[in-house]
Amino acid sequence: MTSDGRVARGDRTRTAVLDAAVSLATEVGLDGLSLGQLADRLGVSKSGLFAHWRSKEALQLATVERAVAQWQERIVEPALRAPRGVRRLRALHDARIDFYAARVLPGGCFFASTDFEFNARPGPVRDRLAEAFGRWTALLERLVDEAVALGELPAGLDVAQLAYEIDALGISAAMRSRLLAPEPTYRHARRGLLLRLRALCPDPTLLPEGQS
Repeated sequence: MTSDGRVARGDRTRTAVLDAAVSLATEVGLDGLSLGQLADRLGVSKSGLFAHWRSKEALQLATVERAVAQWQERIVEPALRAPRGVRRLRALHDARIDFYAARVLPGGCFFASTDFEFNARPGPVRDRLAEAFGRWTALLERLVDEAVALGELPAGLDVAQLAYEIDALGISAAMRSRLLAPEPTYRHARRGLLLRLRALCPDPTLLPEGQS
């Protein structure tokens, strides 16, 4: 029991450190992330963190993994509780916008920032970011496919195109909300998908009218 308790505490500490790393990376980038900055922010010794991550790249990769888990916990899992079809698609998009609006991360969207930072820099970090983006795209396409199979979106719909449009609304919201007034940006992002789905759905009563 004592050993299990130490492991549990260690896991909680590691998660707390990586949560701070995700947050910090939205401000300074993954390339600007350092054990020294993390230690200063958390009020712990740099040597204690070095025992977990022996290189900057190892810290960067662990931070990406934590950002992926955070996205899953806060956006994907809540949305998957919504009914399959257009309502689940809308729930996923709204959960993403809710996450941005809550200002959980001081610099906005971790992935919007780091994907731009590393898109022209070959290596393990870029590869892991590309893999995460690919899995997100595949999820969007799967949910669109489900809506088509349920008859809530038209047969023959270009699934990849709609998935692209949904993600584009989210990326635009992430970027514009940091530079312009956030509330209109989030409202436009929600309304953009709502109107798109209502135009496609044979049963528009599945979706509310007007603004989200």
